[in-house]
Amino acid sequence: MDRVRDHADSRTPRGRRASSLGRVALVGLVANGLACGWNPFAYWPAADPMAPLPPVRVVGEAREYRIGVPDRLELTVWQHPDVSGELLVRRDGKVSVPLMGDIQAEGLTPLELADRIRAALSDYIADPRVDIAVIEMRSQVASVIGGGILRSGQVELQRNTRVVDAIAAMGGLTPFAKKRRIRILRETPEGQVEYPFDYSAFIRGNAPASNILLEPGDTIIVPE
Repeated sequence: MDRVRDHADSRTPRGRRASSLGRVALVGLVANGLACGWNPFAYWPAADPMAPLPPVRVVGEAREYRIGVPDRLELTVWQHPDVSGELLVRRDGKVSVPLMGDIQAEGLTPLELADRIRAALSDYIADPRVDIAVIEMRSQVASVIGGGILRSGQVELQRNTRVVDAIAAMGGLTPFAKKRRIRILRETPEGQVEYPFDYSAFIRGNAPASNILLEPGDTIIVPE
């Protein structure tokens, strides 16, 4: 029987036996360390709860953008650079377009404004191709205030700007911010609506729905 066992051992590759012995030794060292109170994760870098979170990417929830005062727009009429150029939405809500004069822009989507310009240009250009791009959404802002934010002020809203994005844009929270008592105030036709936001719960992944999509005129209050 001893000869059979010796023969079987001789057929086992040395590298495999050494690897198995190494794993056994490593498990033994970790087990002994844990028994002595050693924490193998003690030197793992901890996440900074005060660090601003990256912007949240949301698919399929973007608002339909409405042009406002004083947005900056880029008009492109293909193969007609003399008509193309930058447009500024004036206080009266209009933009000045070559060949056509003033056109109402406030309240329209970029696609609606492009269609309106395309229809007007058809009197001068055969089958014009028109694009409108929003360079700066100056009319779409939310306010971030309170002693718990590093910088108070206004944040320009992009298509998917949410609460954590606005907080990050203003430098993040102070060490003394009451992270569980953040509020978002919104004016609606029915009156003012208040949305609570628990920053601590959100960064733990417990309240993703509270990170709401911001709307123009929203006010985020971060108490200290």
